[in-house]
Amino acid sequence: MSGKLIAGGIVLIAAIAGIAIYWLQVYAFYEPATFQPGAEIQLTPILGDAPEAILAENVEGIDATSSPLRFRACFHTPMSQAMLTETYRVYDQAEPLVGPPWFDCFNAEKIGEALETGEAIAFLSVHDIVPGVDRVVAVFPNGNAYAWHQLNDKLKEDPTKGILK
Repeated sequence: MSGKLIAGGIVLIAAIAGIAIYWLQVYAFYEPATFQPGAEIQLTPILGDAPEAILAENVEGIDATSSPLRFRACFHTPMSQAMLTETYRVYDQAEPLVGPPWFDCFNAEKIGEALETGEAIAFLSVHDIVPGVDRVVAVFPNGNAYAWHQLNDKLKEDPTKGILK
C-alpha cells in the first residue's frame, strides 16, 4: 500500500512541476511593453547610426525583464515599403522568434514566410538594444508591421561577448 502512495506522490509532484514550468515559460514575467509617446517605433536610417522614430499607430507590445529576446510588438504604419527601403536599413537576416500563444497579434511563422517570399521587408530598428541583441521590424505592404528582438552576429559568433564580467 505504501508503494502506491509513494508512486502517487511522485506523479502528483511531477504534474505540479510540469504545470509550473509551463506557466513560467508561457505566462510569467511578461508585461505590457512601454513605449515613448511619439517615438514608439524607431528605424535606423541608411545614412547614420541613430534610430529615428517612424509613424506608428495602434502599437501593442509585450516585454519581460527576464530576457531581452521576449520583446514582441504589433502596429500599423502608413509609410510605404518603397519609402522605407529608400530611407532605412534593410535587415537581411531577420528571423522572427515565436512568441507566447496568448499574444495573438504576433505570428512568427506568418511573418517568417512573408520575409522569405519578399512580401514583407525587415528593417533594423535598433542595433545592440542590449549587447548582442538587435530590434528588428518587419513591414507588410498593407502597413501591418511587427517588431521583435533577435541575436545579432556578435553573439552568434561568440556567445560570451554579451556577458558582463
